[in-house]
Amino acid sequence: MDLKFLDFEQPIAELEAKIKELRHVEVDNKINISDALKQLEDRSQALTESIFSNLSDWQISQLSRHPGRPYTLDYVEHIFTDFHELHGDRAYADDPAIVCGLARLDGQPVMVIGHQKGRDTKEKIYRNFGMPRPEGYRKALRVMKMAERFKIPVICLIDTLAIGVGDRLIMLEYSTYSVISPEGCASILWKSADKSQLAAEAMGITSDRIREQGFLDEVVREPLGGGHRNFRSTALNLKEALNRHLEELMHQDMDDLLEKRYQRIMSFGVYTEEAGK
Repeated sequence: MDLKFLDFEQPIAELEAKIKELRHVEVDNKINISDALKQLEDRSQALTESIFSNLSDWQISQLSRHPGRPYTLDYVEHIFTDFHELHGDRAYADDPAIVCGLARLDGQPVMVIGHQKGRDTKEKIYRNFGMPRPEGYRKALRVMKMAERFKIPVICLIDTLAIGVGDRLIMLEYSTYSVISPEGCASILWKSADKSQLAAEAMGITSDRIREQGFLDEVVREPLGGGHRNFRSTALNLKEALNRHLEELMHQDMDDLLEKRYQRIMSFGVYTEEAGK
């Protein structure tokens, strides 16, 4: 896989470039330099662990938008079986930015709904860069109502800002949860996108910060370097979490689920104010 390195990963990128060059030398010249390669690989591993053990909120925000991260269809491929995509809103058109379909999660029928961006220019235009139009939301609502009719659990893979309602909220380790990007926040508050790093720290948008605020049920750990380094490992970690949470929810009464969901959502943003003495 041809990885794209972010600015803070440049020391890692330089080591990886040296490793790649040495591998070509080994193959082209038929010489054994495995010891030198092993040393460089160990250095790269240690450096990656050092950098990723101390990421700032701004760096995690950048990582969450890495163009190589897995998208909905990547997770569908690695997590679900018997996926059958459903198209159209039955009112106007289909929206490729939203992928919906029936599938099985270890034999359990589920409805999968998720955003889908593109990898190359043609696909990005086709998917509208993962930005849904009204027909996309209508399609999602249509299949949600279908799932409700047949009592099928709904799993939403969210890859955009300001959306998400469910019984459980699970975030990947290097994902973010926010109603606006740090750049957008900085432009509003300070009239300059140069303050994006400050905005990211103040907003508390990372998975660990969201968990501290009580909005999050679980953080799914990613492979070293981020989910784009290993789709399969990331997907399997997510699959294990989905199975566990689904097992808990499937044994609860529907009326109880609805009441808990309502109370959960209404609790967001609640605060108490003490009168001054």
